[in-house]
Amino acid sequence: MVIFDCDGVLVDSEPLALRVCVELGAELGWPLTETEIVHRFLGRSERAVREQIAERLGEERAALWGERYRERLNAAIDAGLTAVDGIGEALDALALPHCIASSGMHDKMRRTLTRTGLYERFAGRIFSASEVARGKPAPDLFLHAAARMGVDPARCAVVEDSQYGVRAARAAGMRSFGYAGGLTPPEWLAGPGTVVFDDMRELPALLTA
Repeated sequence: MVIFDCDGVLVDSEPLALRVCVELGAELGWPLTETEIVHRFLGRSERAVREQIAERLGEERAALWGERYRERLNAAIDAGLTAVDGIGEALDALALPHCIASSGMHDKMRRTLTRTGLYERFAGRIFSASEVARGKPAPDLFLHAAARMGVDPARCAVVEDSQYGVRAARAAGMRSFGYAGGLTPPEWLAGPGTVVFDDMRELPALLTA
């Protein structure tokens, strides 16, 4: 089975989220560079990101950050979110069973996947970090997805675009494929049991290599 992350792997939402986080950091008193945001937040659960913000700015500003973030990101998604380049062709060519296991919440994934025409491809096989105790880089979410799908973790491959995601796959005993066509530098994805690639059209062949 192939387990896909959602943001940055299926839908090209990470640049939108990055822009919103830069804006909010400047507004609320925690100026962050794009590289810092990718390093700290990309691939982490909403809970983990909120904890970092609260530690730096306090609970009140963390709550305000979360509220403004959701409003602005939803507006950006509705205005022009697209699927990751080549993912439609990759899914069309993929013969293996597949599902989603994402740090995103279910309502957000429904919005982004519907906006990009991908929701029906995964309906009923979408798992969120909200369903487990620990988000990435812990293995919980990927092990949960494998259990729900009835597949041995050793027979699963994970497609990720964040350093926390590939670390979670390794911790779960799964092969990982690190997509470097987005915001994460390739060297942050590289490691044991991981194939780094930058064109989604290559994925079906890589999975069977």
